[in-house]
Amino acid sequence: MATDHEKLEAPFEVRKLSTQENAEDVREAIEVEHTLSFRDALRFYPKAIGWSMYFSLGVIMLTAFDPQLLGNFYAMPAFQKDFGYPFKNGYTISAAWQTGLSMGNPIGQVVGALAAGIPMELYGRKKTFNVCVVAVAGLVFIQFFARSLKVLLAGELLAGLVLGAFVVIAPAYASEVTPLAMRSVSTSYVNLCFVTGQLLGNGVTAATKDRQDHWAYSIPFALQWFWVLVILPGMYFAPESPWWLARQGRFEDAEVSLSKLSSKQVNVKAVLAQLIETDRLEREMEAGSSYRDVFRKVNWRRTEVAIGVYATQVLCGIYLINYGTYFFNLAGLNTEQAYDMGIGFLAVGWVSTILSWFLMQRFGRRPLYNTGLTILMIIMFLIGILDVVPTKGALWTQSALLLVWNFTFDWSVGPVAYAIFCEVSATRVRSKTIAVATAVQALVGIVMTVAIPYLINPDQANLRGKLGFFFGGLSIPCLVWCYFRVPEMKGRTYEELDIMFERKVPTREFGKYVI
Repeated sequence: MATDHEKLEAPFEVRKLSTQENAEDVREAIEVEHTLSFRDALRFYPKAIGWSMYFSLGVIMLTAFDPQLLGNFYAMPAFQKDFGYPFKNGYTISAAWQTGLSMGNPIGQVVGALAAGIPMELYGRKKTFNVCVVAVAGLVFIQFFARSLKVLLAGELLAGLVLGAFVVIAPAYASEVTPLAMRSVSTSYVNLCFVTGQLLGNGVTAATKDRQDHWAYSIPFALQWFWVLVILPGMYFAPESPWWLARQGRFEDAEVSLSKLSSKQVNVKAVLAQLIETDRLEREMEAGSSYRDVFRKVNWRRTEVAIGVYATQVLCGIYLINYGTYFFNLAGLNTEQAYDMGIGFLAVGWVSTILSWFLMQRFGRRPLYNTGLTILMIIMFLIGILDVVPTKGALWTQSALLLVWNFTFDWSVGPVAYAIFCEVSATRVRSKTIAVATAVQALVGIVMTVAIPYLINPDQANLRGKLGFFFGGLSIPCLVWCYFRVPEMKGRTYEELDIMFERKVPTREFGKYVI
């Protein structure tokens, strides 16, 4: 009989655990997951939390910062003059070019998201992330030196390809390195990164908007290099996802990675046994690991939920946020007021996202998502009504309602969607499920990117606040779908979720189902 020391030193493949011993390890890991409090998770897994935040920096850098810059440039006098044409007492960017430039982001996201799923499985999360960061450093040159709409469009399209990869890598990595008690926070932290990037984008453009030369928009583009410099020092030291390593049969490396992600009090051997057991269960269920498997019957219900909750973000009106400053400007606020409102708009969203962490711990995912979506729908209809029946102070009331809408979005539909689509996907196809959901959301975003400039521009439909009817109407079928299809997954391990989906547990029974 080997001693505990000999058992620890031997390679994992050699020290095959007995069925009973393995079962005890899995049982221990599951019991710890269920009893671990939020405070304990912070104490036992500080490095896992830190590294998940590190991988999310890519979302701040490009996924949120860059699109927000572009939306704000449309209201910037220097950008309008250099890239637009004379209109009334100033300049404007045509709806066609606004559509084209803004299209680079979602089109790149479709291709980039789907493309990212393949190297993430072949080479791991870490190497894929590192290549994307290096690519960004080069692509920013195109945006920085662009002096024509055509060159700028090329820069936005190419940058969008990398954007799609960051959106897939960040939540997938966060969901795989943090414990159950921290899962909702680490995955929804991606939403905070979106808001942070948008807030910084608004702040930077507000600071440069009064410049009359090209530096008004060149400085914001150049600041994207700052994030590359922040990420570079950690690229070598970042641990790979232990889930990915275990699926590759690299059990020793997975054990080392788990040790790097947790404190000494954590029983790494038991956690690794649980990873292997969950992977074994999914292989028995034939969950697969290819894009085709994402759409197979065994995974389809889970894929549908992931796609639905992510696409609903766009359908209920989030793309209007990228046009927030421009919307306020068209609504009648002067440039200074529009930029100030845009910054306040996102500052409120930042605080609200942090609030969502506590709400998800207390109420779960399903109630928060459905309640928030209901409130968002009502607010959009109120904004539309105020535009049809203008009253004294309607302009500021609409702006205030949009502020409340953003606050509600960022404690509900925004962050909760990330927690849901990370939890709902099977571990073997998680990166590809997230990639598919991201690509579908981007496709819906392309439709919005085409439509919004024509709906909002003064030289086109000039709908302004009437867009509330458009997004309020789209929210109705989304709400009906969410009520019948989105389950409650709070407090469930990935193995438990595999079992529940395999047993076809009805949506409204997930929260109280006993395994």
